[in-house]
Parts: sequence; C-alpha cells; structure tokens
Amino acid sequence: MKRCWSQYRATRDRHGEAGFTLVELLVVLAILGLLVAIAVPRVIGYLEGSKVKTAEIQLAQIESALDLYRLDLGDFPSEAQGLKALVEKPDGARIWNGPYLSRADGVIDPWGKAYFYKRTAGSKDYRVYSLGADGTEGGEADAADIYGSALRG
Repeated sequence: MKRCWSQYRATRDRHGEAGFTLVELLVVLAILGLLVAIAVPRVIGYLEGSKVKTAEIQLAQIESALDLYRLDLGDFPSEAQGLKALVEKPDGARIWNGPYLSRADGVIDPWGKAYFYKRTAGSKDYRVYSLGADGTEGGEADAADIYGSALRG
C-alpha cells in the first residue's frame, strides 16, 4: 500500500496536478484584501498632500516670474492681463523678455484649474492663489485655499 501512495504522488507531480486548495487561495485573497484596505487610504492621503506641496512650489515660481516681469516692464501685470502675461507678450509691452514661466501649464494648479491673480488697480500689491482641491473659497485640509507669500509690491 505504501508503494501505491508513492507512485500516486509521483504521477500527480509529473502531470502538474499539484496545486493550492480553495481554502489556501481564500486565505491569500483575504490577506491581500486587508493589505489593500490599509494601504490605499494612506497612498491617497500622500497623493493629496503632494498636490498641496506642488501648488506651494508652483506659487513660488509664479511669484518669481512676476518679479522678473516687473523688473523688465516696471510694473506687475494688470488683473485684466493676468498670469497669461507671464507666458505670452501682452499688447503694448515694449520690453518683454518672456516667457517668464518655462511651461504654459505653470499657471494651472495640480487640480487642473487656473491659479487666481488679484491686483487692485493703482496698487503695487498682488495676490496669487489656488482654491485647492474643492475649487471653492475656504475649506479645510486638502480643500483649503493655498496662497503665495504675503501681499507683494
């Protein structure tokens, strides 16, 4: 009888019949499900956090580009010209050494919306900001508004 069992095992192994049981497969799937349930929210949190950091870096780049624009033209762009003046030469600009941003999509925030540029007429101050993930004013955490440095002028 012992000989028969060993012959059966040898035959089974040769023909590729060795494998996992249904219970083993279910245990592995349950473990994978638990790992995904734990890991996915953390990864999504990191991605949203990185978008906020990206927006902060882009705002600093836009502010640097605005400073270069001011050095060349003597003033910041008007609110009507907006941040587009950093990428395309505005009408009536005599000395324009742009584009001041290396990529035109530099005026688009990580959520696919344009950065806001506010400047009061006659004022030297401006404000550059993004409305965050939700695209509306206010908000908290990832949905909070993201502003460049303090009013500049």
